[in-house]
Amino acid sequence: MRDVLASLGLADVNPGGFDGEWFGSGPVLEVTSPIRGERIGAVRQVTRGEYDRIVDRAAQAFHSWRMTPAPQRGEVVRRLGDALRAKKKALGALVTLEMGKIAAEGEGEVQEMIDICDFACGLSRQLYGLTMHSERPRHRMYEQWHPLGVVGIISAFNFPVAVWAWNSALAAVCGDATIWKPAPKTPLTAVASIRIAEAVCRESGVDPAIFSLAMGTVEDVGEPMLADRRIPLISATGSCRLGYRVAEVVGKRLGRSILELGGNNAIIVTSYADLDLATRAIVFGAVGTAGQRCTSTRRVIVHRSIEKELTRRLIAAYRSVRIGDPRAADTLMGPLVGPDSLRVMQAAIAELRHQGGEVRYGGEPLTGPEYAGGAYVTPCIASARNDMQVVQQETFAPILYLIPYGGAARPADHDTLVREMHEAIGIQNDVPQGLSSAIFTHHVVEAEEFLAHSGSDCGIANVNIGTSGAEIGGAFGGEKETGGGRESGSDAWRQYMRRQTNTLNWGFALPLAQGIRFDV
Repeated sequence: MRDVLASLGLADVNPGGFDGEWFGSGPVLEVTSPIRGERIGAVRQVTRGEYDRIVDRAAQAFHSWRMTPAPQRGEVVRRLGDALRAKKKALGALVTLEMGKIAAEGEGEVQEMIDICDFACGLSRQLYGLTMHSERPRHRMYEQWHPLGVVGIISAFNFPVAVWAWNSALAAVCGDATIWKPAPKTPLTAVASIRIAEAVCRESGVDPAIFSLAMGTVEDVGEPMLADRRIPLISATGSCRLGYRVAEVVGKRLGRSILELGGNNAIIVTSYADLDLATRAIVFGAVGTAGQRCTSTRRVIVHRSIEKELTRRLIAAYRSVRIGDPRAADTLMGPLVGPDSLRVMQAAIAELRHQGGEVRYGGEPLTGPEYAGGAYVTPCIASARNDMQVVQQETFAPILYLIPYGGAARPADHDTLVREMHEAIGIQNDVPQGLSSAIFTHHVVEAEEFLAHSGSDCGIANVNIGTSGAEIGGAFGGEKETGGGRESGSDAWRQYMRRQTNTLNWGFALPLAQGIRFDV
C-alpha cells in the first residue's frame, strides 16, 4: 500500500485544495479502505475562503486557456493520457484500495480515463459549427462554439476517477477550466489524479489551475459551488436526491447542469435469447463492482417459458462467484464501500420479503476472518413484482429482481410475440429512472420493437449486450430521474461550450429578414 501511495506522490496527510498550488486548512478527512477497514491516509479539506480562492484562480486560468488553439489544448490532454498510461497500475491499485473494486475493474477505470483523453485529443480538431444560407443577398450565416468558462465537477465514490476524466478531458479541449469536488469516501484518488494533471500542465507550459481541486464539506464547497455564478456549468454524478438539489440551486440562477443520477436497469430475456450469453451478461451487470454501478443490472424481465431455466443458471453462476479481497487475482466481487451500504442492502431485502417477494439465493453478510473489517455480502437473487416499492427504488447493492412476463410457451404467432414484447417493455419502462437497458434475443422483430420509438425509454439501449460497461465513444446518460445529462463521447462536448450564431453582411445594402421594410 505504501509503495502505491508513494508512487503517486501521496503523503500520510495530503492537502485537498489545488489552484496551481497545494493547500488546505480545513477539517482532516481520514480515509479507510473498505477491504479491511484499514486507514490509508488523510486529506486536509479546504475552507470556504479557500474555495473562493480556487474559483478565482480557475477563472483566471480560463481566460488564458480559452485563447489557446484547440489542437494545442488537445495536445495537453493527449499528454495527460500518456501520463495516466504510465501510472495505470498504481492508480488502478489505489482505486481498489480506496473504493473496493477488484483489481481488473480498478485498472479498467483508469483505462477509461486514458480512452477519453485519446477521444478528446481527436475531438480538439473537430469542434465543428454549421454554415447556413441566408435569405438576404450578400449575407453569410454560420455558427461557432466558444469556451464556456469554469466547470464544476461533482463525482461519486463508485467511479472515483473516470467521471472526472469524462468531464475534464472534454472541458479542457473545449477551452474550459474545471474544479473537482470528489466524493468524501474517495479523496485520495482525486489528489493523485490532479497531481498527474499538474505535472503534465507544468511540462506543457500551461496554467495547472485549469485542473483545480476543492475537497471540502457540503457547507464549505458543495453548496457554494452550486450557487456560484462564476461557474456556469455543474456536472454532478450521484443520487437522485443530489440531482434534485443541483437542479434546484443551479436552475434558480439559470446556470447549466449535467446530471448523471440513479439507474434501475433491466435486461429483458426473451424466449429467443441465447441463455449462455444472457447469463454471463446478467452476472457481470449485477455482481460487478458489488452492484455499485449506476448501470448495474437491477431487474431481469424474463419470459415465463424460460424463467425456471434462467433462474437455475443464474443461481449456479452466483454460487461460483469468488468473493473476497479485491486485490486477489481470482476475486470477482469485493466489498461494499462501507457498513452503511451493507445496512441499506439488508433493509431492502427485509422490505422485499415484507412486500411479498422471495429471496432465491444469497443476500447474507459474510463474517469469517477473511472478511473481517469489510462489508462483504453474497449477491442476492430474488423473485419480485415490478410494482413493489422496493423494486421501484434503486438499492446501490448486488440485489437482482427476477420479474416474469408473457405466456408459458414461446409465442407461436407474430401478434402474440409483439404483444408480449410490449408487455416486457412496459415493465422495463415503468420505473422512475431511465439510464441503461438491454434485451437478449435472436428474433429481429423483438430487437427492433425494443429499439423503436415505442421501445426502451432509457438513454442506453443494448441488444445482446448487458446494461453495464459502456464505451466512451457514445454519449453516456439517461432520462427521467436519471437526469437527462450526457457525458463522454458523441456530441456531448457541446454542453461544455456556448453556441454563437453569426451573420456577416458583405454587401453595401441593409436588407432586413422576413421581407420587413423600415426606410427612414
